[in-house]
Amino acid sequence: MTRLPALLALGALAAGMPLGVAAQTTPPADQQQLARDILKELVEINTTEAMGSTPAAEALAARFRAAGFAGSDVLLLGPHPAHQNLVVRYRGAGAARAKPILFIAHLDVVEAKREDWSLDPFTLTERDGYFYGRGTSDIKDEVADLAANFIRLRREGFVPARDLLLAFTEDEEGGDFNGAAWLVANRRDLVDVAYVVNLDAAGGQLKNGQHLRNPVQTSEKVYVTYTLEVTNPGGHSSMPVPDNAIYHLAGGLERLSRFEFPLRLNETTSAYFRTIAGQEQGQLGADLLAITRPNPDPRAVARVGRSPFYHAMMRNTCVATMLDAGHAENALPQRARATIQCRLLPGEDPDTVRRTLERVVADSAIGVTIANEPHPSPASPVIPAIMRPVERITAAMWPGAAVLPVMDPWSTDGLHFRRAGIPVYGVSAVFIDVDDTRAHGRDERVGVREFYEGVEFMYRLIRALGAGPGPTAR
Repeated sequence: MTRLPALLALGALAAGMPLGVAAQTTPPADQQQLARDILKELVEINTTEAMGSTPAAEALAARFRAAGFAGSDVLLLGPHPAHQNLVVRYRGAGAARAKPILFIAHLDVVEAKREDWSLDPFTLTERDGYFYGRGTSDIKDEVADLAANFIRLRREGFVPARDLLLAFTEDEEGGDFNGAAWLVANRRDLVDVAYVVNLDAAGGQLKNGQHLRNPVQTSEKVYVTYTLEVTNPGGHSSMPVPDNAIYHLAGGLERLSRFEFPLRLNETTSAYFRTIAGQEQGQLGADLLAITRPNPDPRAVARVGRSPFYHAMMRNTCVATMLDAGHAENALPQRARATIQCRLLPGEDPDTVRRTLERVVADSAIGVTIANEPHPSPASPVIPAIMRPVERITAAMWPGAAVLPVMDPWSTDGLHFRRAGIPVYGVSAVFIDVDDTRAHGRDERVGVREFYEGVEFMYRLIRALGAGPGPTAR
């Protein structure tokens, strides 16, 4: 973090503003406190799949009602009593002329075990310029951001040109009660909107303290899980035989670990790499540009692929994530199973990838099956109604940061809306260091400065989108 001159630091303290944050890029002190309070409340409510997100939805609902939102505009609803969504309507002046805009983020988080962390994952801890805790970057920071800004706008008396909706959803990270899918299937009346702004997508990118990019997600990869399985008659462990289910599976996994899908860029990813090539120096900049050309140099492709993020943007990826084998320590294994998690580029056929996996593991004893129902989603068109305000606000807050469409290498709740024909745009101006991504991992964190700046960015974006004309913005 850049050290401020002493007088500016003292002024920030007097204003209740975190050190290192320029006044023009942060909310007022009371709004910072509100956003922090909401983030703390959310992090300290365990919303893993086993616990459900209903308590968090109820806590937020209470805040909206206290802020003056009518009870009929604050709805708890969903597929299961323990797994409820929260939907909030901010009523505008032109509801009869224009469809609403929907803002989404999910309440659930992945599991976090205290013994794996250096601090309590379900306590918000501020230390060394960061907020630590499960969900601080995926994605309770953005839930707090949206909630605080809807409350702020209400207090300021802002009247949008159309209704604005919030949907804080359940089970995005996995589980049997996906809240976004439930809303699309069961309450389409609530989500009949012009477009969706998804805060669990894209995300600002920092490197060495510099704000590089504030992408807008227009498409995402497809989540597909495959199972590799070997069955065997087994037997007594005192009489081992070469035909061992675990050895078959281990050999196939070792071959898979050395396999890489070929480079395949699309219109969005080609434009993305060309843009960021201009922001990088030396060999990396040249390599990023080179991979977008016909017949790129394999050495350039390999060097760019050293970055896990760039690697995932360039191709299909498949990785072993779970193993299960054997039934007793004194018995030869009758079954060995591995879970292979794949993220496929838009337009890829999951069954074609299955056949590729069969070829790669190269063992007829290993069965390869698709374990989940894939949900491919189309890309959303790039529209000025989204891009122009994002560009304008980004330029005002972080001069020089590039705004560009992006395909995310992960999947989000946005796919359920895209599959229903509703455009989705991933916008998250909470900047994360590209070399310090901790979502789903140990000691998850978000920068304090970056969190407050993201809150201010979204405040400005909500106002801009809410005030904008046009019946559908399509």
